Amino acid sequence: MHSFMDAKLMAKLLRQGLAERDIDLGHSECLELVARQFGVANWNILSARIDAVGLATAPLPMPEGWVDGSVQRDGFFRMGLDPEQAGCAIIASTPMADHAPQGQFGTMSQSISAEPYRGGGIRLACDLSCEHIDGAGTIWLRVDGQRGTGLRFNNLLDIKDVPLSGTRDWTGFAITLDVPEEAASIHFGFLLQGRGLLRARNFSVERVETLDAPPARRTYRHDAPVNLGFSSS
Repeated sequence: MHSFMDAKLMAKLLRQGLAERDIDLGHSECLELVARQFGVANWNILSARIDAVGLATAPLPMPEGWVDGSVQRDGFFRMGLDPEQAGCAIIASTPMADHAPQGQFGTMSQSISAEPYRGGGIRLACDLSCEHIDGAGTIWLRVDGQRGTGLRFNNLLDIKDVPLSGTRDWTGFAITLDVPEEAASIHFGFLLQGRGLLRARNFSVERVETLDAPPARRTYRHDAPVNLGFSSS
C-alpha cells in the first residue's frame, strides 16, 4: 500500500493511466489529485509534509564504537549523535513507526570481550531522558558464552515503573550481572520500544566483586512441581 511519501510516483502512474484512456492531464494536475486523496487541500501542503518527514528520517552520525543493533531495519527508528546536545546519543522513532509492529524496538549497542570480567561481575550505568515515549526506554546488558549462547541478560523491562515512558528528565539507570568463567562476550546498549525520543549520556562499564553482582535470575519459579491436583489450600 502506498503512503504519502510515494505521492510523486502515484501522480506519475495516474498520468500514465489516464493517457492510456486518452485523458490528458499535466503532472502538476495529477499531483493535486493525489494530494486530495491523502486528505490535504493542495500539493504544496503535501509537499511540505513530505519534506518534513525527510528531515525526520535523515540518518545521524553514529558515535565511534557504537552500532545500530536493531534486528529489523525498516526505517522505524533513527539513531546516533544527538544534533541538539553534545555528549548525548539518541534513538528516535520516525513517522514510519506508525506502521511498526507492536513491540518493535531500536537499539544502539556495543560488544566487548568478557575476559576482564570473568569470575566477578559487570555493572553498566548511564543517564536516560525521554520525550513523548508511548512504549519504554531502558538500558540492557547481556553476557554470552561461546557461539553466542546466552548466559545472563537484563533490560529492566520486567520491573514496574522503571523503564522510562512519557516525557522524563534525566534519570540514572544501572544493571549488574555476574560473569561466569565460561563467558566469551558482553553486549550492552540502550533501547527505545514504541514511539518517541530517548536520549542517553554518561555511560560507564566497570568490573565489580562477585558479592556485588546478583545471582542469575532463575527461569523457573519452583524447585519441584507443586499443586498438580489444583487444591485450594
